[in-house]
Amino acid sequence: MVATVKSPLSDDALKVTGDALQRSLIDLIDLALVSKQAHWNITGRNFKSVHEQLDEVVAFARKYQDRVAERAVAIGLNPDGRARTLADRTALPQLELGYLADDKVVSALSDVLGQLIARFRERVESTEKPDPVTQDLLIDITAKLEKHRWMFTVQH
Repeated sequence: MVATVKSPLSDDALKVTGDALQRSLIDLIDLALVSKQAHWNITGRNFKSVHEQLDEVVAFARKYQDRVAERAVAIGLNPDGRARTLADRTALPQLELGYLADDKVVSALSDVLGQLIARFRERVESTEKPDPVTQDLLIDITAKLEKHRWMFTVQH
């Protein structure tokens, strides 16, 4: 017998909220991967500080991808964090392969975080009525994304 979770949300609210959570999950998984790729390949005068800063972004993204996925399950949805799903649906720009100059990493992460902030702000708006609990989680994530972006943008 397979256990299921009955959603406390209406079908319409579940659809909107589920879409916001699934897209957020994909964004956060890819943010962790993009940041780790940069972390491994960064070079330059500011290597150490940016290298460590990238690990902070990875830790944040991993922590919150778990929270997003668990929120989805709590409202009766099954999150999809499979590699194929991520590859097919990610909207994040990918870094080039090879060594990456620290200034290019700072610029790329500033841009990536800016794109994510815009998408998360849209999700905050879309979940206001259907599920304020999910909206609260998305607000928290957005605030942290904005802080990380600030920390990168002041370096260029």
